[in-house]
Amino acid sequence: MRRWNGWGDESVAYPLHEGALGFLADRIGAGAPFADAPFAAACAALAPSRLAGLQPPAGMALHTDAPTRVRHALGQSLPDWLRLRYGCIGTAPDGVAFPECGADVRALLDWARAQRVTVIPYGGGTSVAGHVTAQPAARPVLTISLARLAQLVHLDREAQLATFGAGVFGPDLEAQLRAHGCVLGHYPQSFEYSTLGGWIATRSSGQQSLRYGRIEQLFAGGVVETPRGTLRIPAFPASAAGTDLREIVLGSEGRLGIVTEATVRVSPAPEYEAFHAVFFPTWEEGIAAARALAQARAGLSLLRLSNPTETVTMLALAGHRRLVGLLERWLRVRGCGEGKCMLLIGVSGTRAQARGALAAALASCRARRGRHVGRKLGDKWRQGRFRNVYLRNAAWQHGYAIDTVETAVDWPRVTPTMQAVEAAAAQALAGCGEAVHAYTHLSHLYPQGASVYSTFVYRLAGDFDTDMARWRALKGAVSAAIVANGGTISHQHGVGTDHAPYLAAEKGTEGLAAIRAMLRHFDPDGMLNPGKLVTEPA
Repeated sequence: MRRWNGWGDESVAYPLHEGALGFLADRIGAGAPFADAPFAAACAALAPSRLAGLQPPAGMALHTDAPTRVRHALGQSLPDWLRLRYGCIGTAPDGVAFPECGADVRALLDWARAQRVTVIPYGGGTSVAGHVTAQPAARPVLTISLARLAQLVHLDREAQLATFGAGVFGPDLEAQLRAHGCVLGHYPQSFEYSTLGGWIATRSSGQQSLRYGRIEQLFAGGVVETPRGTLRIPAFPASAAGTDLREIVLGSEGRLGIVTEATVRVSPAPEYEAFHAVFFPTWEEGIAAARALAQARAGLSLLRLSNPTETVTMLALAGHRRLVGLLERWLRVRGCGEGKCMLLIGVSGTRAQARGALAAALASCRARRGRHVGRKLGDKWRQGRFRNVYLRNAAWQHGYAIDTVETAVDWPRVTPTMQAVEAAAAQALAGCGEAVHAYTHLSHLYPQGASVYSTFVYRLAGDFDTDMARWRALKGAVSAAIVANGGTISHQHGVGTDHAPYLAAEKGTEGLAAIRAMLRHFDPDGMLNPGKLVTEPA
């Protein structure tokens, strides 16, 4: 059973050991656990459904019961968690529908338009930017879940194209492809519960996009049901026939239509895959090595560079105190003491290609004082790559909140942006009388620059209003720092409601006007996911 007020499956735990709790207490103080609101209380607090009693399209059901509405009300952002954990759900959908096919989605949109009902598309509910949260409105709200549109519709092995229902979850998509010897290779940290349609709607990036590409490289075409009608986008190897319609769907966040079917570019399943760790004495040497590898286009599948604070944190949270101590002593003798940082290097492909790329990468690192420590840390990262997010649950149980922000900047701005974001977080919570443990890694590397991904751990107050005020202070400060340093407000999480106030700095007045005009064309009544991506001008 999936958790209703946290991340993932209820049966999965990723506990914080005593050493990890001591590490956090030393840096930001001991957390004070408190009880979560029970599910029954959250359900009881919902307003009555405004869709109850309405006749849905033929052959379909509207689920207006409180438990279903609560489970589809919010995503996985920290403010969503605060509402769920404290039982302050606020505005929830009035009903949830589960279409079985694209024709059902078409019928639901036509019905909703006739009934003047607002519609929120729902994939896996993993948004950390407010994409699936209902906004207070006079109209009733219907959430359309795509969970039943999850099948492999067609596979063209020769063209390496696969067509899926857009509601397919990451593991199910890869399992269906693996049965045919293929992979998509798109692995965001939310992989377990995020969906193909959600990846497209938010311009997602997977952990191994260095090899397989971001979702914009993988998305070849598909079907989108809009309030105005059906938009069909054929899949071409390439086209110079004017504006690429895929681009108006990518990152549209459910505002112009609902992706019901998507064709994606797949690859043969890799014969060999490995992840290795290299330590550098300083951040400056680590970032120079990482940049050189990205700009050499070295045929790697992953590069991930942790700054010194994240490196220390990962080792502290890993457990295995004796083994970590041995590693620390070995590194210290070789010049990697305090201030060291860790680079993960991933290779995928044929055995010969992958080993050749790895050997070249390690040689490049050695030339920059990198100390290769083998596969064990890489294997541990791979095993936990989709479980690490469960630490949010464990931290909450001990009275700590964990939040993140991410951006992308050119190489000259990477270090200043990282420093500015971490400093902004510290200053924001100092104003609330609290400390923050902030650390950063470069999650995706490009010849031009990198994604700067920062994590913040701080104490919860145990009071909804106080904790929401702390989050607003932190989020506002770090978002302003990103904009001031010339970064995009989102590299991989999308815009939603949380990032919408900062979009003008990137798109400009004319850019925002063009986006609004496009949305009005496909959704003239403004019925689809209002308040997300862009807001209407005052």
